Amino acid sequence: MSHAPERKEKNCLNCGATVVGRYCHVCGQENIVPKETFWHMVLHFFSDITHFDGKFFVTVKDLFLKPGFLSREYINGRRAKYLHPVRMYVFTSAIFFLLFFSLFNIDRAFNTDINFPVPPEERAGYIQILEKKLEKDTANSELKKKLLCAKDTACQVTGKDIAEEQAGDFRISIDDVSYKSVEEYDSIQRNLPADKRDGWLKKRFNKKLIALNKRFKENPDAAAKELGKIVLHRLPYLLFISLPLFALLLKLVYIRRKEFYFIDHGIFTIHVYIFTFLLQIIVFANSKLSNTFHNGFSDFINTILFIGMYFYLYKAMRKFYGQRRFKTILKFLIISLSSFIMMLLLFGIFIFFSAFTF
Repeated sequence: MSHAPERKEKNCLNCGATVVGRYCHVCGQENIVPKETFWHMVLHFFSDITHFDGKFFVTVKDLFLKPGFLSREYINGRRAKYLHPVRMYVFTSAIFFLLFFSLFNIDRAFNTDINFPVPPEERAGYIQILEKKLEKDTANSELKKKLLCAKDTACQVTGKDIAEEQAGDFRISIDDVSYKSVEEYDSIQRNLPADKRDGWLKKRFNKKLIALNKRFKENPDAAAKELGKIVLHRLPYLLFISLPLFALLLKLVYIRRKEFYFIDHGIFTIHVYIFTFLLQIIVFANSKLSNTFHNGFSDFINTILFIGMYFYLYKAMRKFYGQRRFKTILKFLIISLSSFIMMLLLFGIFIFFSAFTF
């Protein structure tokens, strides 16, 4: 409610309806003098902030201490003292991803020490690279020396040695053929019989692979880093898309509960996601404190929080859907497994889409 004086006129300035009382019954606008003083604007600002803070902390308190309670309150129509679930989701997800992107460094994640010895399987791959190069250049004494060293287990082979041999040779083969250009691929396709040519989708995919070969042939690590950055920055979209899918899983698991509409499952899902965001923020804070004060209990606390996230989902399902313990545990296991598979599939689709578009 504003502290500005009420207008004497009873016509709503927003919709023109006749106002009975201080608020318009049609659009809800307050019937106050439109020209506010600076002091009124300051009071209005602080009133809105404290109103938001009050609702936010009440919502967070009940969200943490009463799993499933907020969702039940919402579908029962008791909503005035809580933040709207969508508004709360937008706010908490924005804070979560702001912290996530500031703390997670994709360049650091892909950086590995290339001066350490490689495992046997990488040594075997290194030997194959050298042997293929020697087939093309049989008189190269340097390659012969490297191959002898690689085959001698007493001789050390490091990641740096492999990187030097792979530089300039980054190439993704297509049907066991390495095309040098799109033009070469098109020419070979034109000379094939019509029934042997690639389809439209496969052509687009193969041309993208050829472009990647050309773009990253001198720096294969850059391809992994760039793809990682694109996938990372699309995580908010992945989680947003997973929301209705998770709600659909709940709808299928509780298909006999006709009193719950899809939107009810959606509200429950949003509250679970909000709790997960807030819990992850606590994990970030705990990890940061551990790095600062060298606290050895950080991993243990984070493990407890991770387990607590699943326990919270079980408690929320039991409270919201009101079923007995055995049924809830069974449905909790089904939801946990199916949602895990769903997230893996979504992540794979996002990686494929990201690789196809970057």
